[in-house]
Amino acid sequence: MRKLYVIGIGAGDPEQVTMQAIRTMNLVDVFFFLSKGDAKDDLLRIRKEICDRYIEQGTYKAIEVTDPERDPSITPYSARVEAWHLERALIYEGLIERELGEEDCGGILVWGDPSLYDSTLRVIDQVLKRGNVHFDYEVIPGITSVQALAARHKIVLNGIGESVCVTTGRQLAATGLPDNTENVVVMLDGNNSYKNLADPDLHIYWGAYLGTENEILLSGKLGELAETIEATRAEARKRNGWIMDIYLLRKSDL
Repeated sequence: MRKLYVIGIGAGDPEQVTMQAIRTMNLVDVFFFLSKGDAKDDLLRIRKEICDRYIEQGTYKAIEVTDPERDPSITPYSARVEAWHLERALIYEGLIERELGEEDCGGILVWGDPSLYDSTLRVIDQVLKRGNVHFDYEVIPGITSVQALAARHKIVLNGIGESVCVTTGRQLAATGLPDNTENVVVMLDGNNSYKNLADPDLHIYWGAYLGTENEILLSGKLGELAETIEATRAEARKRNGWIMDIYLLRKSDL
């Protein structure tokens, strides 16, 4: 039976790719790459560099297809994402059917870890539920940007006995800081939602392009850094054509 591996490759540093991921990549016959266009070519380039660096036999095949964009006219947001997932499912269904023989292994390299704010596993489950192509699949975990952020800032995510919440910029903008949580990690914040938080005691640990040559780190009191982070983020996105960033908010500096 066909086999598909969904492989977490970390936040950007090739040296953070795990031994398990490397071993699995060497089993893959065909890698499937979804390209997000020239503006985000670095994301595809790093994936290819990881393959070149760690795969011992250069006999694998790499298939590139264009990743569909989310239709902004579809509302609400959840329906927009579901429509996008279906488009991706149809693409993967066709790729698996056309490119994988019955005894072949396919591979999808996922930024960070497949379990955290990534759609790949939902999409693959949708492909299987459609029932048009049959295969088994396995998930290989990777180092998340959450871990990379803490390591690069040399911090512990939580105080002693404290909790940690991982959320999105969309949720932070809609509901503010979660109750009864001292430490909040915010991902996917394209609108700088931290600017709307008025608590003068909040500290922020911000990072962009973690583990890459473009990495940027800033930390300090949110009130003093908010404008600097916004300007830095805008300039970096303009310069590179894309940005991936993440930050930790906490009420006291450990």
